Amino acid sequence: MSHGTQIFSNAWLHNNPAWIQLLGLCPLLAVSTSVVNALGLSLATALVMVGASSSIAMLRRWIPDFARLPCFVLIIATFTTAAMLLLQAFAFELYLSIALFVQIIVTNCMILSRAESFASRQSLGASVIDALGTALGFAIALLLLGGFRELLGSGTLFAGMSQLFGPSAQAWQLDLLTEDWQIRLLSLPPGAFLAAGLLLAGANALINRISRSSTEQPESAGDDAPQNQGQT
Repeated sequence: MSHGTQIFSNAWLHNNPAWIQLLGLCPLLAVSTSVVNALGLSLATALVMVGASSSIAMLRRWIPDFARLPCFVLIIATFTTAAMLLLQAFAFELYLSIALFVQIIVTNCMILSRAESFASRQSLGASVIDALGTALGFAIALLLLGGFRELLGSGTLFAGMSQLFGPSAQAWQLDLLTEDWQIRLLSLPPGAFLAAGLLLAGANALINRISRSSTEQPESAGDDAPQNQGQT
């Protein structure tokens, strides 16, 4: 596995900000009522994450140690403002739904922690890869939770996608569950905690299974080697 691939894998899977580090849970729980809200926040977060990490990696040699935190926050705030303006210009209805949580991206501990622990210490290329992986991991968690809550809470999937992709996306909506099968609690704030707990448990179980299988394969290969040599 190459160094870049390892950085990307660690960022989105093994050190996933949502289901491993439990960072950024406020927007994760609040915005994940639907896929479109989750996708909008995911795109905004990815823009800020990649822009801030790459900028900090390029400027890290000129940022004095005593002013690191204020400089990092200023850079993150700049890209957060850019994300807000883009949403206002091209997806204003969606922006009205998630405006508060786009605005507080500047205080998202996930972005600030990667800026401090990685981007300020690594090269530009490695920082961009790490930012992309972190943004992807957060987006996967957000979209899974948004899809889960929208499906079981409202019985639909991809409702309101026209807010992000235009009128042609109205046909993307899928009506999958009738009211008899809907769990309205999942559309409410308490349901966000229940859904997140279930998905976090499932994600951790999957990661543990992958880790066990990866460690068992080298051991089995080592056990077979002496037998093959004896047979020859």
